[in-house]
Amino acid sequence: MSGGSTHTLVTPTVIAKEALMLLKNHLVMGNLVHRTFESEFTGGQGESIRVRKPVKFSVHTGRTRNTTYRVTEQYITLTVATQMHVSWSFNTADLTLSIEQYKERYLNNAVAALANKVDADLLDLYKDVANSVWESTAFNLDPESFLVLGKAAQKLDEEAAPQEDRAIVLNPAANWSVANAMRNMYVTKVSDPALRKGYLTTIGGFEIFMDQNVKTHTTGFRCTDSSESDATGMEVGTTEPCTGSETTAIQICDFDIATTHVLTDGDVFTIAGVYAVNPMSGDSTGVLRQFVVTAAVSCGSTGTTTEVPLTVHITPEIRDTGPYKTVDTLPAGGAVVDIIGHENEPYPQNLAFHKNAFALIFVPLEMPDGAAFKARETDPDSGLSIRVIKDYDIDVDDEVIRLDILYGVKTLYPELACRIWGKQG
Repeated sequence: MSGGSTHTLVTPTVIAKEALMLLKNHLVMGNLVHRTFESEFTGGQGESIRVRKPVKFSVHTGRTRNTTYRVTEQYITLTVATQMHVSWSFNTADLTLSIEQYKERYLNNAVAALANKVDADLLDLYKDVANSVWESTAFNLDPESFLVLGKAAQKLDEEAAPQEDRAIVLNPAANWSVANAMRNMYVTKVSDPALRKGYLTTIGGFEIFMDQNVKTHTTGFRCTDSSESDATGMEVGTTEPCTGSETTAIQICDFDIATTHVLTDGDVFTIAGVYAVNPMSGDSTGVLRQFVVTAAVSCGSTGTTTEVPLTVHITPEIRDTGPYKTVDTLPAGGAVVDIIGHENEPYPQNLAFHKNAFALIFVPLEMPDGAAFKARETDPDSGLSIRVIKDYDIDVDDEVIRLDILYGVKTLYPELACRIWGKQG
């Protein structure tokens, strides 16, 4: 289509159609997660729905029916709370541009900014994920092997994640490290998947993508860290030991506190003697259960070897019985707590996950009555929706335009994801 023909080439409706297509093409993480809840939302910003999680059952031995077991249903609350927009103005002379010219000059970068924000919000959900792997003590992605990716696959297998719809999203450094390692082994086929933004290859059941929005986690301060051989700076408290199921907080004791910030949300640790279990059989996997801190905890400096108890909120919750069992045994008082990574160090948080680990929900925005030039487009397949409002500034002979989206992100099943800790610094 050539430019300079008529103003109708850049009407809000045409802009909305092009913007929606660009939004879908620019998303990386957003195209890899669960996307089927949009139809359940009928309102606007701030609306929430409750999603029922699958029920788990315990198996009992013998002919006599177990009459004490009661079904426990779990729910997840999904909220649409984020409205984002981009806005710009342009001279009315630009209304003579074709939509291709207009897209190149304005739309492409504007929609890319929106897509990057959605991807960034999804990747920030790493803080909900406890499962973690890394390559040796240096926390590097080894450019000569796929060992660390295999470790991530093992984690998902141990959590009974489905084999299909798995993806790995890497930051640029890790992506090109993996690409270098596979340069003599694989030839990427020129096909539809290869044309998706950020797509690298498919290996080991994972589609691998690059996204520059992968987050970096900076670990908290503490008096010792997992780089030290004994790692005895923290231990499970003895004054309030873990005594029952459904425990979402645990007492951890630190010594010789030198700073007020001890653990931050997103920090991951293990407890000596506390192992993960097969989610179906409840048997120990032989691998220590990893827990993630869900809220930062701090205390004042003592400067001494005085034991300082900290109540740490965690996920997954500690359960040693029943169908929702997460550990083979409860933590013992005085058990060593080993925290992943060196203290106060940044680590990229690449993610391996099944599609159902995270959700992205788009909801069409209401159309304002006072706007004369407006349009909204919604993709019936993906649920993506974008609104365009256009107005005129008589003082400077400018057209003013804004693109808006309304969405929410949520971790559905954190056990179906695994963090791949990248190189520090």
